[in-house]
Amino acid sequence: MFVDTHSHIYSEEFSTDRNEVIDRAVKAGINKIILPNIDSSTIKSMLDLADSNPQLFIPLIGLHPTSVKEDFRKELEIIEYWFDKRKFSGIGEIGIDLYWDKTFINEQIETFRIQIGWAKKWRIPIVIHVRDSFQEVFEVLGQEKEESLTGVFHSFTGNAEQAAQVIDLGFKIGIGGIVTFKNSGLDTVVKQIDLQHILLETDSPWLAPVPNRGRRNESAFITAVASKIALLHETSIEEVARITTQNAQQLFGF
Repeated sequence: MFVDTHSHIYSEEFSTDRNEVIDRAVKAGINKIILPNIDSSTIKSMLDLADSNPQLFIPLIGLHPTSVKEDFRKELEIIEYWFDKRKFSGIGEIGIDLYWDKTFINEQIETFRIQIGWAKKWRIPIVIHVRDSFQEVFEVLGQEKEESLTGVFHSFTGNAEQAAQVIDLGFKIGIGGIVTFKNSGLDTVVKQIDLQHILLETDSPWLAPVPNRGRRNESAFITAVASKIALLHETSIEEVARITTQNAQQLFGF
């Protein structure tokens, strides 16, 4: 059994065949799908999906760094409102993204800090989005770190040294389809990471693994990620499933 620890299956990309996608995921052995939020515009669709099958879906709440604009405080107010309405298993996805636009770097950092504060208050993990921002994220975490703060670096693309830093902070490493890409270099890094530190994820609808690269990604494709990791660690896909599922259970508390 697998856990897809990061999927946006509530997004419009699945509007025409979402039920079929869910059926394929279950048939592939996925027994939990964790749903990170993007911003105020995605909360309803995410929660509606989570409520449609609470045994399968686990909702998170948070403000994605690429959604941090001039109105970020209003967005944060909307996110925080939901903590009084229901329980969430984590805060995400949050972090810093300097790939597309650096205009709001200070606002992104402030938003990241505020949401880390929520995680410490509610004692739930954070799901961190890092893109061209390892230095900035590590700096914030170094300042904000306390024993209760944990989480996962989602869609990890860093090097072995950065992976070691993540582990030293007590965080997990989310591995998705990129590990199957021929020239990503991530395979050599993942080979060095003990399975106890790894979570499986798809980030669907994006980053579909080989042999489905270029297509819309979906949770059922997580088996390709697990197979690649099993090959790199010279173990069985069943062992990868067992350990990564246990890691997800421990982190998200289900």
